[in-house]
Amino acid sequence: MDIAPVLEAATQEFKQKLSHQCKDLDLDRLTPELAEQLSRGLKQALSAAGVAGFRTFLQGYEEEAPTLAIDGDLYRWKVASPKRFLTPFGEMVLERNLYQRDYGGPAYVPLDRHWGMEGEFATVDVRESVLFSCALVTPDETVQLLQKSALFHPSATALQHILEETGVWLEYEGEDLNAAIRQKESIPEETQVLVTSLDGVHVRLDEEGVKQGRPVERPGQPTEAETPTCFKRAMVGSLSFYGAPLEAQTTPPRLTARYVAQMPEEKAVTLKTRFETEIRQVQAALSPSVKKVLLCDGERSLWTYAEETPLFADYLVLVDFYHTCEHLAGAAEALWGAGSPKANQWYEEYRHQLLHEEQGAHHVLRSINYYLRTRRWSKVRREAMDCQRTFFQRNKGRMNYAAFRQQGVPIGSGPVEAACKTLVKTRLCRSGMRWSWPGGQRVLQLRTYIKSDRWNAFWEQYKQRWPAHYEKAA
Repeated sequence: MDIAPVLEAATQEFKQKLSHQCKDLDLDRLTPELAEQLSRGLKQALSAAGVAGFRTFLQGYEEEAPTLAIDGDLYRWKVASPKRFLTPFGEMVLERNLYQRDYGGPAYVPLDRHWGMEGEFATVDVRESVLFSCALVTPDETVQLLQKSALFHPSATALQHILEETGVWLEYEGEDLNAAIRQKESIPEETQVLVTSLDGVHVRLDEEGVKQGRPVERPGQPTEAETPTCFKRAMVGSLSFYGAPLEAQTTPPRLTARYVAQMPEEKAVTLKTRFETEIRQVQAALSPSVKKVLLCDGERSLWTYAEETPLFADYLVLVDFYHTCEHLAGAAEALWGAGSPKANQWYEEYRHQLLHEEQGAHHVLRSINYYLRTRRWSKVRREAMDCQRTFFQRNKGRMNYAAFRQQGVPIGSGPVEAACKTLVKTRLCRSGMRWSWPGGQRVLQLRTYIKSDRWNAFWEQYKQRWPAHYEKAA
């Protein structure tokens, strides 16, 4: 195709649009208002020129034959059918030749098939911008953002349609798409430690649940019926790659991280399956010298899962140091009272031992047991001390922080905790939000691609798979 008609159409439209926008401008003196007006005129002219040039380009490939043979069937030209498309330059009305078989059935539009827009209303680059933005902010906020920064301005309804349709497609593609992404990834060469972690965060769901707390009661007013609130735990898994520590007994630099996230599900079966799949793919490419670590908080169900999963049989295991310190602080408060000098002194002494001595957890337990034997306790404080003692007793084998630091292994589960905030809470736990399971999962899946630095790889797979592997009619 000759590009000259495209240039001609775009140039003429640009000149015409800009001339119209500038005809009433006072150009004698430069002012902030004049600069803003000309900028706005240029923007509108660029939009019009882009639409005109793009439309001319597409029409250059239109089929003009009276009949077409497609897959052994004869299609006859019926009508020139206009359709509105959302392009990066704005809305474009495009006339396309429509063909149909003599005995009826679905119409065939050659131009739509040639440029990959059968059944679509938004171009692929528009869809990418929409999905990327909706993964970060709400559809309404995306509408406002695009109105301020883009030449195309979709409605919130159009954005929701793109998001929902892509979510269904992601469920259809499943792990095949993620496997294709993983196959093209490489492990950072400097990797010395692989740290795997699991954690969760509660999400408000749009379904019935048990209302917590007392009902709202106001004097002189009838009690209103309250909508039950349902909070359930979404789960996040992280794989973090660390290099060698820059100095002895310091946290090594984190090179990169990959995440999986799943809306609430009984026993997090899907999340665990995806998490283990990610780990196996990474392990296949790891050097034997790389240390493998499972680092979580003290939640019992997570460690039960780890103990029952053969995949972690040769992993170093560690309870997050900062979570341990929270329990140490709880023991100090039960012993001496919150904020007292003795509580602070006891806490600092045993925190130092946990961090620098291989028997640190044993020393903490010995001190707790000593005070439990030699003091008289109120029921409340005894229960608090028993709780902390149980935590240290259960996890003492996963608290060798001094040895881990000497080996250059991280002792904090910061990456997965940060992921819970950035992946889930920042987007799904805003004021007043309630989520269906499919709606929340669509957003989470897109966010994992962004936060795992996989967006470009995901989008390449989208462009390869979307028209060939997904039947919308299904």
